[in-house]
Amino acid sequence: MPARNPTGFDVGQFKAAASPSSVWAKRDPWARNETWRYTGPFSRFNRFKGLFPGFGIATVAFTAYCAYEHFFMKDDHHHGDSHHGEAHH
Repeated sequence: MPARNPTGFDVGQFKAAASPSSVWAKRDPWARNETWRYTGPFSRFNRFKGLFPGFGIATVAFTAYCAYEHFFMKDDHHHGDSHHGEAHH
């Protein structure tokens, strides 16, 4: 017969109570009080939704500016012309 622990602490009972499939884990008295942390405005999506405020508006504005510059701004420099270098002898 194994020696009994003088403190009365039973490791087997502790492991059974700490396992996720234990009866105590299913009837957690604090579970109802903890659910607010992970639902509604505190869900994972809602917590990270406001991480970069204004990023969506800035992306749309930058894209619109690039499109405007590409289609409507005239390039007055004519970088590809061959006669550009002839005047600089």
